[in-house]
Amino acid sequence: MTLSTKSIWGIVGALAFVELTSGILQGYYTPFLTDIARHYNVHDADVNWLEGAQLMLAALLVPAFAKLGDRVGHRRMLLISAIVTALASFGLVVAPTWGWFLVAWALQGAYVVWLPLEIALVWARSRGGERPAATTAKAAGVLVAALEIGAIVGALGGGALIDALPLQTVLLIPAIAVTICAIVIGLFVRDLPAERERIPFDLVGLTLISLALLALTGGLSLLRLDPAMPLAWLCVAAGIALIWPFARWELRHADPLIDVRMFRNPALWPVFLTAGLFGMSVLGAQAPLSTFARTDPDAVGYGLGTTGFATSLIIGAYVLTLAIGALLYPLAARATSPRLTLAGAVALVGLGYLMFLPFHDSYGQVITNMVIAGLGSGALVAALPATAAAAAPDAQTGVATGLTNSVKTVGGAIASCVFGLALMQGAAATAGSFAGYVTVWVVCAVSAFVAAACLLFVVPRGTGAFEAR
Repeated sequence: MTLSTKSIWGIVGALAFVELTSGILQGYYTPFLTDIARHYNVHDADVNWLEGAQLMLAALLVPAFAKLGDRVGHRRMLLISAIVTALASFGLVVAPTWGWFLVAWALQGAYVVWLPLEIALVWARSRGGERPAATTAKAAGVLVAALEIGAIVGALGGGALIDALPLQTVLLIPAIAVTICAIVIGLFVRDLPAERERIPFDLVGLTLISLALLALTGGLSLLRLDPAMPLAWLCVAAGIALIWPFARWELRHADPLIDVRMFRNPALWPVFLTAGLFGMSVLGAQAPLSTFARTDPDAVGYGLGTTGFATSLIIGAYVLTLAIGALLYPLAARATSPRLTLAGAVALVGLGYLMFLPFHDSYGQVITNMVIAGLGSGALVAALPATAAAAAPDAQTGVATGLTNSVKTVGGAIASCVFGLALMQGAAATAGSFAGYVTVWVVCAVSAFVAAACLLFVVPRGTGAFEAR
């Protein structure tokens, strides 16, 4: 083992702790989202506001933090995002109203930049050695496995604690964990020296894409309140329309926030497309799955009526298979090709959600569906940023890996808004409607199968990032 390799895997060890904390955040709250809704006296469908608000802010932060990581250092931006996440996590503990809780929850979404910054950091250190793409893919598998282990610990811990402790006490645990995470980054993660850019940061580009995303997701959120609201449709149209001046500006800028030419790169656009479609299920569907499990079938005729801990076991089984899928991805890609492995993984996601249509009446059926979807999801979480890093120019690895998360986040935010609207239609009391849950499962399945078809039949042959490596 060379000194360089030792250095890489030493950093991966520290970053694995960061992802363990990220996993705790992603798994911990899900078993008691219904308890949060009851505490603030809001409808189950309103829980999707949490996902939508957090994903919207994440979609704004990821491109900015990824670009700044390439310019001033990935470790520095990783530390800043950890501090923001820690402060927001403490904000959840003391939030007096649903509105304040929603703001703190959105700010906590800063943690979504961790994985793309970590992958970019690993790629920067490994690209001078042998087989940097393989090294980055292995590191991504380790990081995602740590993330999913954290999600299991978080889900089981959150589910167990909510049945025994007051809500505010339960909310304090992840805040302490993120604080420790920030200390670990500050002490043990070191970055390669970053070249200071003399070209001004692309504030105009950041402003335009922020306005576009705010208008789009804001409009979708307003549609939940009233699908016939003209203002909502106007916001959606404005968000889509703003993409054009943003793209024009980025093409002219010497150092754009997002190099839109990447979306024409045959090695990158399939990654972004797959990430967006995948985000609909891996990000948009988590709250509906939790509230479906907690819904009392004796009261409304559907759901599982599980306790917080029983719900956490479903989530634990799901994230365990995510970890397995992440670790199996490099082996499967080497045995076949990244293209076939990615297509197979996203097809598994589609199959898992498609199975919800006939099989959703028992605890065992739901776990089986989630295990199938989890295997594919884990492979995709590890593969997408690593594939983007391998295909991107050396100076833009942070931007490329960040874009996979940004596009995935936008897909999740859009899906979250749509799912919230669907769950409100025909809802009974505080429970989401059954037709809304069917909509969730259908959208997740169809989006995954569309991504698989594109990877198999649209990606040009000979595209480097999708061939065996």
